[in-house]
Amino acid sequence: MASLTSFPITILTIILAFIVSTSLAATYYAPKKVLNPIDSCWRSKSNWATYRRDLANCAVGFGKNAIGGKNGAIYVVTDPSDNPESPQPGTLRYGAIQAKPLWIVFAKSMVIKLNNELMINSYKTIDGRGAKVEIAYGPCITIAHVSHVIIHGISIHDCKPGKAGIVRDSTTHAGHRQGSDGDAIDIFHSTDIWIDHCSLAHSTDGLIDVIHGSTAITISNCFFSQHDKVMLLGHDDSNVEDKNIKVTIAFNHFGPGLVQRMPRVRFGYAHVANNRYDQWEMYAIGGSANPTIFSEGNYFMVKNGWTNWKWRSSRDKFVNGAYFVPSGYGTIAPAYTKMQFFRVADGSMAPALTSDAGPLSCVANKPC
Repeated sequence: MASLTSFPITILTIILAFIVSTSLAATYYAPKKVLNPIDSCWRSKSNWATYRRDLANCAVGFGKNAIGGKNGAIYVVTDPSDNPESPQPGTLRYGAIQAKPLWIVFAKSMVIKLNNELMINSYKTIDGRGAKVEIAYGPCITIAHVSHVIIHGISIHDCKPGKAGIVRDSTTHAGHRQGSDGDAIDIFHSTDIWIDHCSLAHSTDGLIDVIHGSTAITISNCFFSQHDKVMLLGHDDSNVEDKNIKVTIAFNHFGPGLVQRMPRVRFGYAHVANNRYDQWEMYAIGGSANPTIFSEGNYFMVKNGWTNWKWRSSRDKFVNGAYFVPSGYGTIAPAYTKMQFFRVADGSMAPALTSDAGPLSCVANKPC
């Protein structure tokens, strides 16, 4: 048998490379993915599709109690068409207006172009897992005078203003709407709302508005991009009802092409935790009318100017000249119950915790 030294150098190199690579393959373990507490609750389970409604147990923060359609039946969207006044079975709108709790899922990937704003009734979940679902190119979502709504795993973009006309908001009522502003999601005088793992971009007005006393809301794991006025909490400086606003904004990725309002807060309280901010043209976080803002464990990648409202920064990570000037007096720690509380990581961890922000590519019988 020939010795190794008798082989040509190129063959010897290949043999040694093969020995090393097979040895490494036998011993290498991929590093465990860092998951935030929401994702840790459900993503590692291969049976997530069978037990979809368990997602409702996974929210944190002020929207923790939002149960959506947890206690209802599964409703399957099979038809992307839309009739605002007389919704047809199989369409998204037909499920969204029902009086009973429903967990709404999608039979296939689809782009839904709404003919007017989608009014969602209480105790509904819109769950896009297992399909690629887009609401785009028309009016988008209105959550008004309702409670317990979960929106998960869909892309909402290129939203246009609604037109004046009849829009059905329940099985028993269809009312005349004046026309929506072109928000991706408008939350109006509603409570117990959770928006998770959505992608939002390029709409006529805001991406998410939380206004007119809406409260108990969590916005998490979302990817925001290509938009001017991203997120507004509080309608205007005269709306004192917005003192009730309490919103948790956690584990989101504020990506390219954003200008301002991430968020802008009026009157109310915002806990902004473990988000990643890539860039902005005017400002990242701002406020007026004496809001309270607690920025905790966020990651800011570019320079930002801060003005004199009541806010605190804790364990935020600032790079490339970003900075924060705290102001105001008194405690601003979030008034969470024991159930709502979650552990916030140091800002250096935010890029890892937000790495899967936006809709996930989930396949049944596999961890998501």
